[in-house]
Amino acid sequence: MAALVIDDLPAAIRQAKRTLRAQLPRYREVFEDLARAIGEQARSIARQREAGEAVIPEIAFADIAGQRVSAEAIALVKARGACVIRRVFDPAQAARWDAEIADYVGRNDLDARLAHRAEDRYFGQLESSRPQIYGIYWSRAQVQARESAELTAARVFLNRLWRHESEGRVHFDPDVVPVYADRLRRRPPGSASLGLSAHCDGGSVERWIDGNFRRVYRHVFSGDWRRYDPFDAAYRPDVNEIPSPAVCSMFRTFQGWTALTPQGPGDGTLQLVPIANAMAYLLLRALQDDVAEDDLCGAMPGRALSIRPEWHAPLFEALTSIPQMQAGDAVFWHSDVIHAVEDEHRGSGYSNVMYIAAAPGCAKNDAYLQRQLPSFLEGRSPPDFPGDHFEVDFAGRAGVADLTPLGRAQLGLASG
Repeated sequence: MAALVIDDLPAAIRQAKRTLRAQLPRYREVFEDLARAIGEQARSIARQREAGEAVIPEIAFADIAGQRVSAEAIALVKARGACVIRRVFDPAQAARWDAEIADYVGRNDLDARLAHRAEDRYFGQLESSRPQIYGIYWSRAQVQARESAELTAARVFLNRLWRHESEGRVHFDPDVVPVYADRLRRRPPGSASLGLSAHCDGGSVERWIDGNFRRVYRHVFSGDWRRYDPFDAAYRPDVNEIPSPAVCSMFRTFQGWTALTPQGPGDGTLQLVPIANAMAYLLLRALQDDVAEDDLCGAMPGRALSIRPEWHAPLFEALTSIPQMQAGDAVFWHSDVIHAVEDEHRGSGYSNVMYIAAAPGCAKNDAYLQRQLPSFLEGRSPPDFPGDHFEVDFAGRAGVADLTPLGRAQLGLASG
């Protein structure tokens, strides 16, 4: 998959706007219609939240395993673009993993190395920079969780919420779950270091400029936004991102993390704007006449796509902290869903998670696996992340001998 290279960004943005407005002369009226609908969704979610009702759908893992998740529950997950899956793992198992990770980072003196870590500029434009993210990818606990039958089943379920065949093409295999090795969050109680302000991952200015991104959002850019289906995978595995450390170059159906400790609202936890089609608002908002011709509401190449009150105020009404999580629960959100992290952890215990996303089998992801595999074998940071390479000489790092047959396949290793 070719990387997207833009030599003159202001000129590229101006050209993209000219092209997109020419294709949609009614861009003002279409946006007004869309803004009314999205605004009502946001207000409805806010009313539910203020009434103490659940806003983020919750599913029992046992119901996924038993194939008894109701059609109503699935429809709500697809409308909200997110869900909490309860008891993917027994809390005792999650607690053991948490203790193992604490031992792994402690005996390898990670804290001393963090002072020399590579700069991660991905979140540099966000008002809040980042929570306590550790550049650790290959602990045995992380590897075991990724290759587990439970989390694999959960991610297959999530992949299957997508239309993986449309426009006369098969876009991905939902039953294949490749590993996208990601980091850890270990947030101590009382930490007031900044979290993450509202943003989306998986592309910023590319969404307006790259041809395949435009095809993903073809119904939005044609003005027929009600036909836009966030769960239609057409063209998504074909998009081209601007290369940058910490910009995901895999196709993830859902981002996600698995809780290693109990945590909830106020504990520096995840916040979501649970509106699956909110990306349509972001895309058309940037075409409006009050935005400078060389600006896309502040979008910057190689960075998270920031959501800003001055441009996207109605969406903030729906920004909601996820519910109380227990160790072993997991939360997943659609790869286009707006999310944030609370600035302060006011709770009494560690707020620890493993970032583990859902990704399906496709050519784009197979190509990433080939680039990622040496990172696993050598203990290096994966290709999408800052090159800290902390774990090269870590004692207790997971190796090939720790992999199950499923784990080997998910990492792209030949069986044997």
